[in-house]
Amino acid sequence: MSNLDEYGGGQGPSPDVLVVTTNDVPGHRVDRVIGEVFGLTVRSRHIGTQIGASLKSMLGGELRGLTKTLVESRNQAMERLVEQTKARGGNAVLMMRFDVTEAADLGTEICAYGTAVVIAPAG
Repeated sequence: MSNLDEYGGGQGPSPDVLVVTTNDVPGHRVDRVIGEVFGLTVRSRHIGTQIGASLKSMLGGELRGLTKTLVESRNQAMERLVEQTKARGGNAVLMMRFDVTEAADLGTEICAYGTAVVIAPAG
């Protein structure tokens, strides 16, 4: 696995469902708005990662274990967002955002959300 995959994410070149953070997709029109969709995951804290992060935070620097966990969590939330969109008949998500919150001091909740739509090439 490359550093690109470990410390980042996003869609490949030809996704089944296009996910964008913009209001529209250049060169496409929105034929139908399906509505809000989201993908959610809650990750508990791994005790080994927490201890390592606590030690690292005293010395300074990136908390690589936590970074990898957050990347995995965001990617899982995105996968679930795409599944929800496909299940509702959409082929795109507009205005996608992430929301990250603490879940009752037990872990971290990551939610990917946006507006599911059906788009088609303009013209």
